[in-house]
Amino acid sequence: MEMKWRRLSGDAIDLPILDAVEKTLIRESEAGHKLKVCIGTDSQVRGKIVEFATVIVFLREKKGGFMFISNYKREKTMSIKERMILEVSQSVQIAYKLCDLLDLYDVELEVHADINTDPAFQSNVALREAMGYILGMGFVFKAKPHAFASSSCADKVC
Repeated sequence: MEMKWRRLSGDAIDLPILDAVEKTLIRESEAGHKLKVCIGTDSQVRGKIVEFATVIVFLREKKGGFMFISNYKREKTMSIKERMILEVSQSVQIAYKLCDLLDLYDVELEVHADINTDPAFQSNVALREAMGYILGMGFVFKAKPHAFASSSCADKVC
């Protein structure tokens, strides 16, 4: 599935995502900003449809940030654990696609999982697997309450 990306304003990103991110890194660097990138995915169940939103959040050190967004749907009933792992898998795929480019420009990368560390919450059933998957791929892992890319940014556009 080829993902379509847009800005928060709704403007489509017509370039391949790798090119769009590189263009952004160059522009921000030339403007004197130090960046960190956080990638996260969230989902919402609406009947038999699961709607996903994946975000690439660009944080400017002490200067705010902005994000690229991709929304997509799946028509499938799935358990909460399967849905959480799918969210993490999507974020890891994007992180893997971007990691060499981010390394080239010396940009820190985090992968955020919309999974609660508190066992009282349903999403916690996927915590160990998600953490192992993200850390096993060599990425920095953040879960709730520190996973703002997935739990706040992606949640708002899902």
